[in-house]
Amino acid sequence: MTAAGSRSATPTIDQSILNEAADWLVLFQSGETSEIDREKLARWCARSPAHQAAWERGQEVFATFRQVPPKLGHTALSHVGARRRQVLGLGLAAVATPALAWLAWRVAPWQEWTADLHTRTGEQKTFTLADGSRLMLNTASAVNISYTARERRLRLLAGEILIDTAKDPSSPPRPFLVETSQGRLRALGTRFTVRGLASSTHLAVLEGAVEIQTISTRARGIVRAGEQTEFTSEDIQAFLPTDINAALWEQGMLMAREMRLDALLAELRRYQRGVLRCDGAVADMLVSGAFPVTDPQRSLALLEKTLPIRVCRLTNWWITVSAR
Repeated sequence: MTAAGSRSATPTIDQSILNEAADWLVLFQSGETSEIDREKLARWCARSPAHQAAWERGQEVFATFRQVPPKLGHTALSHVGARRRQVLGLGLAAVATPALAWLAWRVAPWQEWTADLHTRTGEQKTFTLADGSRLMLNTASAVNISYTARERRLRLLAGEILIDTAKDPSSPPRPFLVETSQGRLRALGTRFTVRGLASSTHLAVLEGAVEIQTISTRARGIVRAGEQTEFTSEDIQAFLPTDINAALWEQGMLMAREMRLDALLAELRRYQRGVLRCDGAVADMLVSGAFPVTDPQRSLALLEKTLPIRVCRLTNWWITVSAR
């Protein structure tokens, strides 16, 4: 796939359709749906490609919440939604409950929806940028691109990316920059991965070097090939040897070495649409082996064969791993 330096065409979904999709998801997560509701939803999705896309994207958004309150009534959520402007105005969005965060999405969809490049849950895509650089987006990722006469800039909005920078054909060469919520990265002729976390950014350098500059304190550091680190808006953590899984996701695999089961399932959850829960009774089981992250169902089958666990499927969208 090829990506130009300017914004690519992205299907537009009308705000009213996004709002309706959110209403459907709140209803279905409440546990109060009926067969009639499911038939109505099917007819709603069939109204247009935009309706279907809104429903699918909404499910991906909801799946990012690790816990969904068991009985979220649609009426109760509506009351919370009425206070949305007040809560967001007070700057309390960061501590909002999943229900409130969901309602915030309902009225103001995440910026990933309109990103220049994005992937859905479980999807990976590779793009060739205007300068010949190679960009790979991992599951549920979004990036904006800004190429000007002075610089080549990417903005990571969500998820994880792998970048192979190319020599800039311009003279003089333009710097290659990657922005995240915590800071700015400057590639020094390199191959590297960047992953956005809840309150930090993870960087792993596979070739060359990358310079970090934090957004608040302007702290700087140069990470070289074979090193990885995390940084916040204020500081940069110590550099560590690159983990084997830093770029293994490019091959659709994850290598577990005495890895806690709940940590492994957390990684699989990134590629699985819907809810994937781990019962506390089996969370600390240690797992070793190679698992296909882009095929979570196959990975779950492998785990069920080798560990004393049971994979319970309430639906295809709600899976719990518990003791056998």
